[in-house]
Amino acid sequence: MFESLLDTGTLLMGILVFFARVVDVSVGTIRTISTVNGRMKTAFILGCIEVSVWILIVSKVITEISNKPVLVVFYALGFSTGNVLGILVERRIGFGYIGLRIICLKKGIQMAKEIRDAGYAVTAFEGEGKSGRVIELYMVCKRKNLKPILDISRSIEPDAFFITENVGSVRNSAATMPPHQPTGWRSIVKKR
Repeated sequence: MFESLLDTGTLLMGILVFFARVVDVSVGTIRTISTVNGRMKTAFILGCIEVSVWILIVSKVITEISNKPVLVVFYALGFSTGNVLGILVERRIGFGYIGLRIICLKKGIQMAKEIRDAGYAVTAFEGEGKSGRVIELYMVCKRKNLKPILDISRSIEPDAFFITENVGSVRNSAATMPPHQPTGWRSIVKKR
């Protein structure tokens, strides 16, 4: 009985459904994040790709489901895999901006200086916490720059508390990027 459910044609169709669904959902995840970050052109193009692939796959699965119910499994596995892959791709691309707050108990001023020396804008505030005086560092940076900033933070005060928050739009993006890094096509040429 299992052999009749997974003949060669069904297996090939299932693999096609799986990979198409992975593409469709991955693109959809990146499109959603692009929409939230206000990237209209990117969201428009990705939306067209997502819906085109989805309609083709759904129509194929619906017409074949009564004869080949195992396609539902491939469809579901493709959906789940596409969610994970979309998140991983988006993290790698690092669209948009993120707000970062770092609460320092000991070395806040030194940390602010090191972050500024690396070319990032940061604002320091004095405050009072449970354990006494603290320095809060606040900055808005490109999401792809978050890791280098946190690496600086951890090297100075490994136990510093930090919070990230999504940022919808930024008025002065020049302050959020190290000045020594090329942008646009210059960054592509520089990598070569």
